[in-house]
Amino acid sequence: MLEPEPVPGTDAAAALDETGLIDPDGHAAGDEDEADGDTHGAGEPHGDRVREEPLPDVVSEALTRALTALRDGVTSLRFGLNLPGAEEARRTQNEILAQLDDYVIPRVRMSTAPALIVVAGSTGAGKSTLLNTMAGAKVSAIGVRRPTTGTPVLACHPDDHEWFVEGDLLGSLRRQDAPSPRAEPGGLVLASSERLPPGVALLDTPDIDSVVEEHHEIAHRMLDVADLWIFVTTAARYADAPAWRLLRLAKERGARLAIVLSRVPPKSREVVTKHFVRMLTEYGLGEVDRFVINESKVTDGMLPDHEVAELRLWLTELSVDDQRRTRAVQATLSGVLDSFRSRIPALAKQLEAQVLFRSELRGDVNAAYAGALAEIEEATRNGSLLHGEVLARWQDFAGSGDLMRTLHLRRPGRFAGKASKQAPERLSALKSALRAGLESVIASAAQRAAEESVSRWLQRPGVGESLAAAPGLGHASDELLRRAGKTIGGWQEHIIELIRTEGVTKRSVAKLVSFDVESLSLIFTIGLFGYGSAEAEKAADAGGLPQRLVHALLGAESLRTIGAKARSDLRARIGMLFDDETSRYFQVLDGAGIPDESAATHLYQATYNLEVAR
Repeated sequence: MLEPEPVPGTDAAAALDETGLIDPDGHAAGDEDEADGDTHGAGEPHGDRVREEPLPDVVSEALTRALTALRDGVTSLRFGLNLPGAEEARRTQNEILAQLDDYVIPRVRMSTAPALIVVAGSTGAGKSTLLNTMAGAKVSAIGVRRPTTGTPVLACHPDDHEWFVEGDLLGSLRRQDAPSPRAEPGGLVLASSERLPPGVALLDTPDIDSVVEEHHEIAHRMLDVADLWIFVTTAARYADAPAWRLLRLAKERGARLAIVLSRVPPKSREVVTKHFVRMLTEYGLGEVDRFVINESKVTDGMLPDHEVAELRLWLTELSVDDQRRTRAVQATLSGVLDSFRSRIPALAKQLEAQVLFRSELRGDVNAAYAGALAEIEEATRNGSLLHGEVLARWQDFAGSGDLMRTLHLRRPGRFAGKASKQAPERLSALKSALRAGLESVIASAAQRAAEESVSRWLQRPGVGESLAAAPGLGHASDELLRRAGKTIGGWQEHIIELIRTEGVTKRSVAKLVSFDVESLSLIFTIGLFGYGSAEAEKAADAGGLPQRLVHALLGAESLRTIGAKARSDLRARIGMLFDDETSRYFQVLDGAGIPDESAATHLYQATYNLEVAR
């Protein structure tokens, strides 16, 4: 062992002392009174050291509540859009949830549980051999073929075994008595050995640089749930990038760390160790505990026992020194909590980016359909709708004399009834042509809006392309024409009702002139759509026949009132029609799993509440 240092207290541990997790004497809160808390499982098989104690003081209970609320907030997050940083956010989300479930919340609740020490390192570093040697038995597979360890292996003293059989620490992993021939994700092999001191447990992990991606992920997950790290590297590979990435991660997390330099040739031991220590010192890790293992023969998966004597002594001292072990555990726990100060806001920022992007995508659709609605309004003002079939039907109706027969001086009895029935065919044809013309204008505008919406989304690289590929978004819906016909029919009936209630019946001319309300509503519609004039508002003075008739019968004020209400109602009805069209796009956005606007705010609040609880 080279210059081993005792595990010192840290500022992070001191900060946690304020939460009540550590009493003024350095012991875990609740150690002094066994009767104050429930024991782990049935009975009390473990003694004081491994007794599960709920944290008694109000501040610590608040910390547990804050962590649970934070977990709920992180669990509900969705990053449906593949924006830059989204994949990293999903990975961070999974890492944080695993830490909270398997380590942080259980560790806060079970402050006297054994210290969990992860043995980590790169391929072929000898992690499994080291664990077997410390346990005095072949509990973890070794071999020449890489990677060897696929399922994490946890070894502890028999007195601590039940902690990990039933406890919440690493609770999401399925327990196994032995490695299966085919490693399956989510498993944890449990082994016990009298050679290991009570109060500490060693966890062998897959290689951090494994060629199997799943192994790589498992290794990092185990690092996230450990109280202390033993980093194993070799004399041949200690300068490799994977080793220093892991050391950097330990430093960032504030994890308690020990380093084992293995397979050191005795002849070059001094040179290699001095260079390695110098690298550690330059990296700010010069004070960590360090152990050197000479290149030795491995027998039955184990090293000669004298090669690990100093490491075994270090573990034993950690086991019997409750204060030292507690400080190390609480320092690592505090480091994890400190990491949430940056990791949780990073998730919130990605949420905000997702919400902003969704807003922009919705804006694309709304802008396209707002433009379509403006097109329709212009077409119903400037006379462009009154061409083709509509114009032909109007000329047939007006030129045949049917128009004038709908208006006549009042006569008693039978004449009024007869006048209302003289031109049903031409009247019906004109009404149908107006409906069909307006349907065509709406359908064309909706089609252009659909194409423009997809075009706008396609201009947004990556994410927009995948969303725009949803079936049917590039054209108007199949139901549009049917709904448009129903919408226009309702609008035509509304105009008839407006004329009946607010038009000619209120004027003295109604005493002299009889009229057919449906015919007058069609004449009014022709004028409203701009027949004989560029702007309907100028119709009364422009000289067009429909405008003169409705002006004479309704009066200028009624004409303006009815015209404004008719246009407003048409706009509202088409707006509702387009709402149905745009809902298709919004359903695609909702289906992508984009979070609610308030999700980021709730996440910030949960992080703040955690800091208050600490």
